[in-house]
Amino acid sequence: MPHRFAEITFTDSVKSAQELYDSRAQNERLQSQFGPNDQLSVRETEFIKRRDSFYISTVSETGWPYVQHRGGPAGFLKVLSPTQLAYADFRGNTQLISAGNISINDRCSLILMDYPNRRRLKLLGHLHFADARTASSDAIAYAASPDYPAKIERIGLIDVVAYDWNCPQHITPRFTDEQLAATNHQATVA
Repeated sequence: MPHRFAEITFTDSVKSAQELYDSRAQNERLQSQFGPNDQLSVRETEFIKRRDSFYISTVSETGWPYVQHRGGPAGFLKVLSPTQLAYADFRGNTQLISAGNISINDRCSLILMDYPNRRRLKLLGHLHFADARTASSDAIAYAASPDYPAKIERIGLIDVVAYDWNCPQHITPRFTDEQLAATNHQATVA
């Protein structure tokens, strides 16, 4: 089955760049043999459940890309089905650039990082928001993280179109305070 992520992203100009830098044959194999990557499996679901942040990009009506960091407690990005994600969009700086961008073009791209283990998952999808002021109490309760006091303004819903795992090369390991404390505790006990 064709690799959906490659079908979408390997445009003619990308293929030309791949030819120029001698990676076209490798990417043709990816595109034809390693698909379809259009529905999240257990591997992706478990990876997503452990993330406490992600980067999301949208594109403005003038064609400018915009990348935004979203964070919360681990698991705040929820897998609703093999093709849909949801997250609580907490009150931030109130610029609402992503919200404005998706009102014109609902396409988005996410990058989810696991820095300690040098893993990266890329997702393509369509984003829309449910306003927390009018969303059902069940939807708000599902999106909420009980021990996280931030105000939910919207619930982001992403219809996943494709995904791809990226190579670990050039990912510098980084650790949270919690991960470092656990490592120090293990070293002290040993």
